Amino acid sequence: MTDMSSMSRETRKKQLRSRIITPGAPHPRSSHEEDSEQIVKKAEHRTRLRYIIIFLTILTLIAAVTIINYWYNRSFLYSEATVVWERQFERDDTGFVAFEHFGDNMIKYSKDGASYIDAKGKDVWIQSYQMRSPIIAVNGDYAAIADQQGNSIQIFNKEGVVGTATTEMPITKITISSKGLVAAILQSSTASYIYYYRKEGTRLRLGITSYLNGEIGHPLDISLSSDGSLLIGSYIYLKGGELKNRVAFYNFSEVGKNVSTRMVGGFHEMYDNSMIPRVCYLDETHSVAFADSSISFYSSLDVMSPELLKQIPVEEEIKTIFYGEAYAGLIVKSVNGEYDYRLDLYSSEGNHIFSKDFSYDYDHVDIDGDNIFLYNEDSCRIYNRFGNLKYEGTFDFPVSKIGNGSFPNQIIVTGPQVIKEIKLH
Repeated sequence: MTDMSSMSRETRKKQLRSRIITPGAPHPRSSHEEDSEQIVKKAEHRTRLRYIIIFLTILTLIAAVTIINYWYNRSFLYSEATVVWERQFERDDTGFVAFEHFGDNMIKYSKDGASYIDAKGKDVWIQSYQMRSPIIAVNGDYAAIADQQGNSIQIFNKEGVVGTATTEMPITKITISSKGLVAAILQSSTASYIYYYRKEGTRLRLGITSYLNGEIGHPLDISLSSDGSLLIGSYIYLKGGELKNRVAFYNFSEVGKNVSTRMVGGFHEMYDNSMIPRVCYLDETHSVAFADSSISFYSSLDVMSPELLKQIPVEEEIKTIFYGEAYAGLIVKSVNGEYDYRLDLYSSEGNHIFSKDFSYDYDHVDIDGDNIFLYNEDSCRIYNRFGNLKYEGTFDFPVSKIGNGSFPNQIIVTGPQVIKEIKLH
């Protein structure tokens, strides 16, 4: 055999061995396969890049719309108004019809009954009763209507009446929690009492008895926290032959049992020369006390030791107070000759939000969400929480109450015989 033959035979063996696929061994790829993989990877990269661009574009649009909407709602002044819907009421011969914000819209109440009106102006429920002087308290989805100087309390939720309470003594004030628990100030010839009632109307074995010349004094106003476990009260009492004022806090939860009187806090030194006609819980832990020369903000974060966050002195004459779920404010007579009044708004912690000088002959002030409504019988002004005027207009019917409507640019305006949802644009 020649050397050339041996080399040819070895070459053919090598070629045959190269064609045999060994299990588990990597298969050599052709240039065509490598090109195909590169094309797939590039396509996947382009797809991911396209999705990222789409996502960032959508995110940018959302941010732009949010910013535009923010500045629009903050500074845009509406100049026109159109009626979205309206509803006429039958004339009430009792001489008293009032409205209060409740649920998605309003609760209408009078001496002979109440009704809950939804966002479309329809009656969700109607409840009859007889009262000489109805007063109302609302918290979340619960409302209570009591006969002031009478002995009955009607308790409602958004579905209708849930209970009726009958008191042993005349009622002077009521407050309600967001769970339907009611506290009422009752008055006898010798003492004052604060009694608790379940939403079904039954009385709880909880209460406070006080005397004008006693250690606590006579309650002027009370307010329950959202869950009903905490109560803030404004009291007048006699000391050295002079009338004094104090703010007192009570805890009626299981923890409060550790204190015999349930009183867990009292503040009086800063009110020696003041009267405190109104106290109110703004949320679960923050409350406010309106005095005739100051506004005080409290925290009940420590339920056994309430804290005074801020007391803001007011040198001008206070004309009106108002409050909502997150804000408290007041209107004072302006000392600036250019304007008649000044509106001051504060957060629930007592932080100053804005002050606004204005001249407008208003009768009522309400705050609903972030809007502040000043109105009289036939006109209104609306300010937002930035202090900007949002709308100023007149109405062709007597106005009883104004609040927010179904959308940010809509309001609900009520009168004794009509309710309207109005769109601002």
